[in-house]
Amino acid sequence: MMRIDVVSLGELLIDFVPTVSGVTLIEAPAFKKAPGGAPANVAAGLAKLGVSCAFLGKVGEDAFGHFLKETLDDVGVDTSGLVFSQDARTALAFVSLRADGEREFMFYRNPSADMLYTPDEVDFDLIRSAKIFHFGSISLISEPSRSATLAAVEAARAAGCLVSYDPNLRLALWPDRAAALEGMLSVWELADLIKVSDEELTFLTGLDDLDAAVEQLWHDRLQLMVVTLGKQGCRYYTPAFMGETPGFEVDSVDTTGAGDGFVAGLLSGLLAHPENWHEQNVLQGICRFANAVGAITTTERGAIPALPTAEKVQQFLNSLS
Repeated sequence: MMRIDVVSLGELLIDFVPTVSGVTLIEAPAFKKAPGGAPANVAAGLAKLGVSCAFLGKVGEDAFGHFLKETLDDVGVDTSGLVFSQDARTALAFVSLRADGEREFMFYRNPSADMLYTPDEVDFDLIRSAKIFHFGSISLISEPSRSATLAAVEAARAAGCLVSYDPNLRLALWPDRAAALEGMLSVWELADLIKVSDEELTFLTGLDDLDAAVEQLWHDRLQLMVVTLGKQGCRYYTPAFMGETPGFEVDSVDTTGAGDGFVAGLLSGLLAHPENWHEQNVLQGICRFANAVGAITTTERGAIPALPTAEKVQQFLNSLS
């Protein structure tokens, strides 16, 4: 069996994005289908950066489910662990980027196939073969996908994988704010690496001071927490030091998948420097690369089509020096 460096688990869905920017869902004249789902975007981002990556999850036995598998296959993601459901359709999300820059979401999942992913459908052999296991919070919202996710995380920890978590706040999917807060924090202590946005950090702690919020959420297992600050870049925290890496000014048309692109850039950097990524100058460079991946992703519509290759990121960085 081929060695997989990263296994990403969670939701894979169709994002319907308006054909014009700066409108609400009500105002949008038409929508374009785009493959989506944060953990799937991360897998695609990694594959496009040249990292061997597998995706675990569930889609419907329908046209959209097969389109999503083909999309991941086309960029080089191992989909041998993707399961098809006879009982539910592939999830759909309508996403608009309003004039104020905020995204608006409307989800169709009642239930969707990804929510029905069960522990016995998880490919544990793939997880055990990996160096990094990545997951998000959406698959924790309901059963049986919550149990499947937890079983996968436990297997990854037992196998010695670096466990990467993106708490990815989508309030519209949770029963209420309290359930979202509890659910997102329920796996916090299981992660070695957490990527969280400044807005998510404020939601999770009630604090606007990033350093104080990170301190409140820090735990002994944690090796790295990275707080993304949109176009301002990111701030990183380890047990030994903290620092900030500025972002890049680009002509942004769609921020969908930018955070997932950042995660892909970050994980690819950690894999490239397994011995010394804990050193500040190395981590600074990794975060700069990750910022570049995120920035480039915003310059095209849709997440997976916009995710750059390593060559494109290098050209972008070279053009700045």
